[in-house]
Amino acid sequence: MLDLAVIFDMDGLLIDSEPLWCKAEVEIFNALGVPLKESMCSQTMGLRIDEVVSHWYARFPWMGVSQSAVAEQIIKRVNELVETIGEPMPGAVEVVQLCQQMQLPLALATSSAMSLVHSALNRLGLQDAFDVLNSAETEEFGKPHPAVYLTTAARLGIHPSKCVAFEDSVRGMNSAKAAGMKCIVVPAVEERADPRFAIADFKLDSLEAIDESWLKNLRLLKS
Repeated sequence: MLDLAVIFDMDGLLIDSEPLWCKAEVEIFNALGVPLKESMCSQTMGLRIDEVVSHWYARFPWMGVSQSAVAEQIIKRVNELVETIGEPMPGAVEVVQLCQQMQLPLALATSSAMSLVHSALNRLGLQDAFDVLNSAETEEFGKPHPAVYLTTAARLGIHPSKCVAFEDSVRGMNSAKAAGMKCIVVPAVEERADPRFAIADFKLDSLEAIDESWLKNLRLLKS
C-alpha cells in the first residue's frame, strides 16, 4: 500500500452538481428579487451555502426570509435535483473504486452539507467507499480556508503532507494547498485557462486520465 492518502472534493469533481446548484440558486434567489443569472454563479463556486447566501444578500438584500432559511431552501432543492438527475463526472466512480482496490486511505472534504453528501454518494453508489466524510459546514471557516482539509487529515490519522487532494475549483485548490497537501485539479472546461491553477501539482482535463500507475507516481510529488 502506498504511503499516501487521497481526499476528494465532491461538487463538480465526483458529481456534476454545479449546474444543479446554479439552477437551485437562480430559482430561489430570483423568487426573492435577487437578479441572479446562471453566468453569475461562478462567483461563489466552492463556497459553503451560508457564504453564498451572505454574498448575494450583501449585494441585493431582501426582506421577509432569513438567510439561514434561504440556505435551507437551496440545499433542499439541490438534494431533490441530485437524487433525481445527478450524474457522475467522467471517471469519478472508477477512480474512487481504484483507490479502494489499491487500499489507499480515502476521504471526502466538501463545502456541501452532510445531507447532500449522503444524497450524492447514494446516487453514485459510493456510499460505503470513504473512510472519512467531512463537511466544511462544521468548520468556523469554509474553503479557501484550510480547516476542512486539516480536519479531514486528522480524522484519517495521516499528516497533511502525505495527502493528495483532488479539486475542481480555485477556492478548493487554495484550501488544500494551504493545508500543506498536494493538489490535483480537474477544472471545468470554461475554467481551465484560469492562471490561478498554476499552483496545482497537476491539472487534468478529466479523472478518466487516472490509472493505477498514475496514482503510484503521486508519491513522487512534493508538497
